[in-house]
Amino acid sequence: LGRVAAISFGWFYFATFCAIVIALVLDGLFHPGVGIGLVPTGKIPPNLAVSIDWVKFLLDLIPSNIIAVMAAQKLLPTLVFSVLFGVALAGVGPQAKPVVDLLEAIMAAMFRLTQWIIALSPLAILASMAFLFATQGLAAVLGLAKLIGLMYVGLAIEIVIFCVMLKAMGDRPIQVFRRILEPLLLAFTTRSSEVTLPVHMKILQEMGIPNKIVSVVLPLGYSFNQDGSILYQALAVTFMAEAYNVTLGWPELATILITVLIASKGGANIPSGSLVILATVLTAIGLPVEAIALVAGVDAFMDMGRTAVNVLGNTVASKLVTHFGGRAAMEEDLPLSAERAA
Repeated sequence: LGRVAAISFGWFYFATFCAIVIALVLDGLFHPGVGIGLVPTGKIPPNLAVSIDWVKFLLDLIPSNIIAVMAAQKLLPTLVFSVLFGVALAGVGPQAKPVVDLLEAIMAAMFRLTQWIIALSPLAILASMAFLFATQGLAAVLGLAKLIGLMYVGLAIEIVIFCVMLKAMGDRPIQVFRRILEPLLLAFTTRSSEVTLPVHMKILQEMGIPNKIVSVVLPLGYSFNQDGSILYQALAVTFMAEAYNVTLGWPELATILITVLIASKGGANIPSGSLVILATVLTAIGLPVEAIALVAGVDAFMDMGRTAVNVLGNTVASKLVTHFGGRAAMEEDLPLSAERAA
């Protein structure tokens, strides 16, 4: 399993880097946020790269007091601590089960709380969008339309890359699309990777991918390999920065790339879960979190497409791991279709 995990994470970070670069290039070519001219309630740095002390930024990722960090709403150090704590629990073994059960219960409760907030959010979004359009006029509408269009152009580029990779591994992309049509449609309509996961796992096993690979790559992928969501996050952050008249040169774009690369891992697999990641990135680079209201009203239109691309990206990841590191797993384990035949 070590080889499977190593190949998986190597691909996850490479795909993440490519998704962010695609988003930054599209923003650099078309500048969807320029001209909106939002006025922040507080002071924001005109130069994001200069405003971040990278040595302090990296040191602060390892919190000295996790309670103080959470109280200060510093999300990146909290995320790093959570990952390290999870790795430590995995290393403890059976003794960690009571803590794991407690954390699972807390996670379920937080997801339920998030669902309540999302259920009430349309009222707040309606008010914020009405205020935005009343004060900014046609510029805001055109900017959001360009953002939606550019995001789907970026998703199309990702799909082309995935098709090329499938072809290089000896698969027919059209045939793969037909096999995973059910999870693709489920992801597009529900906007939730969590709902899609069981169906997706079953279909990949029926396609001949070993159970051992599917059970490792797919759950990891839906937390660490959300290619469509990551592209959206990078594009949305640059869009918001431009809306606040923040100059985006290469140093600023590098700042956004590194921050999204770190913050995008471990995102919640729920509808509009990317908005939570956006809050983390905006806080880290010094932009006001209130900027999320700018895209929240149209987020659902983009969430459908990016969730479906997440499914395709994790299908490619599973195929990739099987192609380069799955021979041992195929010898040790049988796919679901073979088990049924037996």
